[in-house]
Amino acid sequence: MAQVLYITAHPHDDKMSYSMAVGKEFIEQYKESNPNDEVIHMDLYKENIPSIDADVFSGWGKLQSGKGFEELSEDEKAKVGRLSELVEQFVAADKYVFVSPLWNFSFPPVLKAYIDSVSVAGKSFKYTEQGPVGLLTDKKALHIQARGGVYSEGPAAGMEMGHRYLGVVMQFFGVPSFEGLFVEGHNAMPDKAEQIKADAITRAKDLAHTF
Repeated sequence: MAQVLYITAHPHDDKMSYSMAVGKEFIEQYKESNPNDEVIHMDLYKENIPSIDADVFSGWGKLQSGKGFEELSEDEKAKVGRLSELVEQFVAADKYVFVSPLWNFSFPPVLKAYIDSVSVAGKSFKYTEQGPVGLLTDKKALHIQARGGVYSEGPAAGMEMGHRYLGVVMQFFGVPSFEGLFVEGHNAMPDKAEQIKADAITRAKDLAHTF
């Protein structure tokens, strides 16, 4: 049995969001094809994802100096404790499905905060004399991303940085398999929007059988 983290970073649901609509069809087909797997939905807009702020740095500093967790302030305990929960959950999972829109060439800030929360030395990677080495070498990941414009070719090609960033992070973590499923052009070509979504859903369902 595999554990799958279905990580969504969109304030809207599948009725209003193309990425969420395709993501929903993917994960429902995945569940049908893998009934014994556990799927955990992480809606980042509803989860408590602490930013790495002064309290976090202060709390980490106290722990590294040898102080016990009970010696942290209440704010430090809440934030540092929650960050620890997030990274432990992340490294325990077997598969990751990220769902996001393309906003300003990247993704919503809450997804960056989540990536920060799971980028922890000794958990998702480690430092060696040869440099950092990823520790998640038995995982696989998928990014479902909706792009209102066309970024795979033409004038905007190369401007997309959200999927590329996730790819770099997964490589850094040692994740050997990282795929992308893109829904693009629906805003640029509104007359083709429904067909673009339908085609992406078909691809998503096909991919769910093998992911």
